[in-house]
This record gives sequence, C-alpha cells and structure tokens, in this order.
Amino acid sequence: MNRPSVLLLVAWLIAVVSTGSVLFIGEVMGMIPCVLCWYQRIAMFPLALMLGMAFYSEDRRGAVYALPLALVGAAFAGYHSLLVAGLIPKAWIPCGAGASCADQKLNFFYGIELPWLSLAAFVAIAISLSLYLRRTSK
Repeated sequence: MNRPSVLLLVAWLIAVVSTGSVLFIGEVMGMIPCVLCWYQRIAMFPLALMLGMAFYSEDRRGAVYALPLALVGAAFAGYHSLLVAGLIPKAWIPCGAGASCADQKLNFFYGIELPWLSLAAFVAIAISLSLYLRRTSK
C-alpha cells in the first residue's frame, strides 16, 4: 500500500465508523433523527460505499466524486452545530414536526454533541481526501 492510499483508507474508515454509529444510535438505541441529521446521513452513507470502492480499486475518481459530498455534509453539520450551540436564532430552525434539531438529547465524552462529532467526521474526511488528491495529482 503506497503512502497516498493510506489517506483514502483513513477517509473510508471514518465514513464506515460514522455510518455504523448513526445506524446503531437510530436502530438499536431507537433515537429518531431530526431533519438536519437526515441530511447529514444522506451525505455520509454514500461516502462509506464510494470511498470503499475507490480504495479497493485504487481509483482516484472515487475521491474526486466524494470530496464535494463530504463538503456538503460538513456544511449541514456545521449549521447543525451552530444551531445546537445556540448561535443561530430559533426562527432559523428548519425542523417541523418530529425530533427537534436544536435540542439534542445525546452527549458523548462529557458534553460533546452528536452534530459536533458529525462535523469533525466530515471535516476529517474532506481533509484526507484533499491531501490524497493533492498527492496523487499528475
């Protein structure tokens, strides 16, 4: 395995762990996701497949296609993180009926909210993919 492909492997593993974690939280723990959580899932789930196929086939195009998806997911997660932190007015909450986007009931590691972990995952994937693409450019 060459050095640049380790970055692709890291991005794929982050996507797989993130996907497995939200599936566990939703399906096993029974927590209903809010609208913004669904948008983040829509961005994360394909990343787990795309990056796995790109790593396995050693195809650079998978990273090219995955980077915009990671950036869109980071934008949704960033907005959600600002909403949970109270930095966005309540009038801007896109959630209607169902789970609240602003009131998160699940904390990790002494107060780290789930949208913050999502933002960290998307940013880490985007950085890994950017570095991978820079090192493999010809």
